[in-house]
Order: sequence, then structure tokens, then C-alpha cells
Amino acid sequence: MNFEIDKKQIEIFYKETDNKELPIIILNTFSGEGNKVWEECQKLNVNDFILVAISKMNWNNDMTPWECPPLYKGDSYCRGYADEYLALIENKIIPKVQDVITNELHKKIKYFGIAGYSLGGLFAVYSAYNTDIFKRVASASGSMWYPNFAEYVKENEISNNIDKIYFSLGNKEKNSKIEILQTVEDKTKKIQDYLGKKVNSIYEENEGNHFQNGVLRMAKGIKWILK
Repeated sequence: MNFEIDKKQIEIFYKETDNKELPIIILNTFSGEGNKVWEECQKLNVNDFILVAISKMNWNNDMTPWECPPLYKGDSYCRGYADEYLALIENKIIPKVQDVITNELHKKIKYFGIAGYSLGGLFAVYSAYNTDIFKRVASASGSMWYPNFAEYVKENEISNNIDKIYFSLGNKEKNSKIEILQTVEDKTKKIQDYLGKKVNSIYEENEGNHFQNGVLRMAKGIKWILK
């Protein structure tokens, strides 16, 4: 099941279940890998849920909370349009999703969670500070290195609705030639430790660099927040 809103592609993945009330996970995807993440979740026997995968956004702009210059020659400038994109999710995408789930799938919505990989993981955590619509967050290999983001986490208040947050990284992600990316493990651990004092949170380490087993890592994060 899929539809389009403001040129964003939205796909809804679900399976038939006797469970009448289900959690909904919003997953922002870089290249439309929602189906792969859904299939991996089924392999992992994740608790029943409905996956709403969004693609065809401007990744470097829509997933970032404020501007960041290119990290290396040939890299893209990040414009920091996260607030505008989050407003689109809240005001247009989620109402449409609610309508489909209620009137076409005939299910009740237990709660909304948000998940993402890389900059999508950054956006997921940022969203938890800027709306009360989500209850759970999964950030797989999230870009916690992003300039001033660790400070933002500590200087602002996360939504009181958030009760579980998942963080993960590959154990080689800090071994980057780019100086700011070398901080990702330290900053992720510090952010998780800080938020873990407020809500149920975990940091999980995987084998490999940033580009290894992304689908599996994302599915593992979704599994944990749905427990």
C-alpha cells in the first residue's frame, strides 16, 4: 500500500494479525529500503507492528536540524530543513496514515514511533525534542557527530512522551579519515548515557563500518523499541 504526499513516497507494510491495536513505526529511508527493513523485521520475529516507510525526500536537507557545510570535497551542503519536514510528517503524512490504518486496515493505533539510519537516526532523535507525537525512537548508526547536536540534547528538553530510545553504531565507524566523524562513537555514548538517565535506553555495538548491514541494524533497533 503506498501513496504520495508533497512528492514524498509513503509505503505502508503490515501483515494480517488478530491484534487489533498496533504500534506504528515511521521510518525515513535514504533509498526506499523500507521493504528490506520490513522483511528483516519478519526474520527477527519482531512484535506485530505497522511500518510506514517514507522515501524520496532531500536526505541531506530534510534530515538535518541546522546547516552544516560539506565534510569533504564533493560532499553536499546540509541545509537544515528538519523542522519543515517534521511539520509535513505531523500535519499531512500522519493524518493520512491514521485514516488508512483506521478505515482501510481497521486497526487501532497503539502509539507512533520513529526510526532512521545515519542522518535518519539523527532526525529521529531530534524529532523527539520537537513533537509529542512519538513514543519510541530507534537511531541506528545515527549521525550523533553532527555539529552541536550533543550540546542540543543536553540543553533542551526531550518530549515527556518518549519512553524508549535505541542507539547503535558499527565498531569501526569512528575510524574515519574525516575528523568530525571520528567523534561519532564518543558522542553517541554520551548522548545515550545522558538520555538513559531519563528514559529506557540502550547502546548496541555492531561489527563493521557505517555502511555494513544497515538493514539488519535498523531492524534490530525497531525490534528493541517494540519490546
